[in-house]
Formats: sequence, structure tokens, C-alpha cells
Amino acid sequence: MRIGVYGGTFDPPHIGHLLLAADARDALGLDRLIFVPAGAQPFKIENPPVASGQDRLEMVRLAVADDAHYTVDDAEINRKGLSFTVDTLEHLAERHRGARLFLLMGEDALAGFSAWREPDRIRALSTLAVMTRSGAESSRSSSIEGVVRVSTRRVDVSSTEIRERLRAGKSIKGFVPEGVERFIEARGLYR
Repeated sequence: MRIGVYGGTFDPPHIGHLLLAADARDALGLDRLIFVPAGAQPFKIENPPVASGQDRLEMVRLAVADDAHYTVDDAEINRKGLSFTVDTLEHLAERHRGARLFLLMGEDALAGFSAWREPDRIRALSTLAVMTRSGAESSRSSSIEGVVRVSTRRVDVSSTEIRERLRAGKSIKGFVPEGVERFIEARGLYR
């Protein structure tokens, strides 16, 4: 079984996340893609998520509810202390014995990968799948052995933009799945 692991803050999850997931699923021939909302990220201690971990977890569940290829893992949200990718991959490797794991990451994450906790162990547990925007030049990922490049479409939407639109009282219709939009409205998030 081929499983993609897609971690992120997802604050909130949006259509760009889902399109990237679809591109990765197709390009890598994934049987399943697991979304892993981040807990306390070591590189973002000074800039924590706006929504709570439980709210972000629920929004991701709502965002992927209509696709049987997608699941959500709550390991990082429920883990005490800092969330390290190596711990999450150990957990997923145990839960999905025999599966080949693909860790989805962006070029920016790959650039700082050597500073992650136990990068060699991460590479032993998974294949690094670097998501690059279609047509973008990249020399960094091609120089690292064992990295798979996945071309994705360009979607200019960000969680930051969505939060700013909500604070300004603007609509986010089309930016997020309808279930996520309803959840944000019901909870009064990002106002």
C-alpha cells in the first residue's frame, strides 16, 4: 500500500490544500492520503496557529469527508509537547505496517530539512515527496538522493489570506469547502 502523509497547520484548510493532495495522489499512485494537522511545531513556537488544535482537526475532517482516499490522523494534535515529524512517521509506520510512506513537503521545508529532528530516520521511514509548482525551476530537490518531485498546479490562496478576509468581513466562498465555511461561521473563528 502506498500512503501519502500530508502535515500542516491547516489554519484553516482550503481548496489549495485539497488540490495539492489530489495532485500528489495522482502523481504518486497513492492508495490513501493521510492529513496530519500539526500540534505544537518546533519551528513555529513564536507563531502558533490561530484556531485551536481541535478546531483545526475538525475543519480538516470536514474538508476531506467526501473523499474515501483521504483520512485524518490526530496524533500530533493529541501529543503532549512539541510535534516532531519523526515521531508521527514512527506512529504511522506502526499503524500501517508494510505500507510505503511518502512525506509530502514543499521546497521551503526541504531547504531546512537538515535541521529537523532525526532527518535520516525520517528518510528511512518515508520517501520525501517534494511538491513543486508546475513550471517552477528547482535544483535543490534534484540534488538530494531519494527525493521524488511532484509537479502541482499553482493555486494562489493561503490560510493567511482567508483569515484576513474573515477579519475584514469578506466572503470566503470558494476558498474553503462548504463544510469548513459553515464550521468557521458557527464557531466565529478568525474574526
